[in-house]
Amino acid sequence: MEIHSSVTLKRVMDAANRRQTTLDDPGFCLHCGADAEGVEPDAQEYKCEICGETSVYGAEEILMHMELS
Repeated sequence: MEIHSSVTLKRVMDAANRRQTTLDDPGFCLHCGADAEGVEPDAQEYKCEICGETSVYGAEEILMHMELS
């Protein structure tokens, strides 16, 4: 999985922590780096509202891939 350079470990960790402490459901587009809301933690290949690519993943899902690489 190729991750946009703006989707950093810090950004993903902050989003995952925000999900634990608020009602937010954050994710990111791995193609353009845009924030996405209303994304399930294990989401994969949702459509990005900014660039139109099916590259939106949940923060926790991205985190798992970052830890594996």
